[in-house]
Amino acid sequence: MAGGFPQWGDGGARTADGGDGEIRTFPFPVERSVRGVGMQIAPMGPDRTWRADAPLDRVHRIDFHIVMLLDGGPLRHMIDFTEYEATAGDVLWIRPGQVHRFSRDAEYRGTVLAMQPGFLPRATVEAAGLYRYDRPPLMRPGPAQLAALRAASDQLRREYEDTDTLPLSLHTAVLRHALTAFLLRLSHLAAGSGDAARHAEDTAFTLFREAVERDFATVHSVTAYADALGYSRRTLARVVRAATGETPKAFIDKRVVLEAKRLLAHTDLPTAWVGAAVGFPDAANFSKFFQQHTDTAPAAFRAEHR
Repeated sequence: MAGGFPQWGDGGARTADGGDGEIRTFPFPVERSVRGVGMQIAPMGPDRTWRADAPLDRVHRIDFHIVMLLDGGPLRHMIDFTEYEATAGDVLWIRPGQVHRFSRDAEYRGTVLAMQPGFLPRATVEAAGLYRYDRPPLMRPGPAQLAALRAASDQLRREYEDTDTLPLSLHTAVLRHALTAFLLRLSHLAAGSGDAARHAEDTAFTLFREAVERDFATVHSVTAYADALGYSRRTLARVVRAATGETPKAFIDKRVVLEAKRLLAHTDLPTAWVGAAVGFPDAANFSKFFQQHTDTAPAAFRAEHR
């Protein structure tokens, strides 16, 4: 391996369903954070490692955010079935739950930020679009944008490493402000100036997205989500379309299909079990649904990605 990462922790990984051959999920290693705060920022380089039990070329998930501001490359990084080609000056943002894989021989150099969900308040989460999975993980800032991101990153790292001048409560508050500044710049870059105004997340969409992420494996009904959240179907349709350009049903189905693809491609679960895991106890109904949305049968999709 030509490059590596800070060693996020030694805690045990979880699997998708607890069995062998599942997609491993690594938790945020808060025990390795300076003063136990919910974020980490550090250099990447040859003297840094990822995890001994997580080979770089094996797919896995993380339950936290990773942002890599690259000084090296070129490299290829797979995130949910797309190979992204990145080089120095590019930014990769991997969000919680996304299935990804590092390139074994690529040189990952630069700065890596890890952030635990819940570290920032909801207003900041919405303003920064932390869970806008529709936005691309790879960003290519222009010279002025890159300089501003590097300056914000350097300031955040200085605050993170400063353990002497403030008590923990104020240290954490300063980190949240510095992290917010960095993420707002990053979000603006990810959205584009026009897109940011056009697709600003509001509270209704945020609540819907969170509900879908929590319940997509068992609830596929737009009406059920609208009733649970206290919105009419019409209101829900309006806010989801404003945020994503999609209908609520398309948003739900896309999330179900993505999870089915992950399980088909990266686990050995029987197809019927994959269907059951995403809310289709009848295997035939799952196959019909999957083929309608991908133009490929589940077995064929699995064979294509093995």
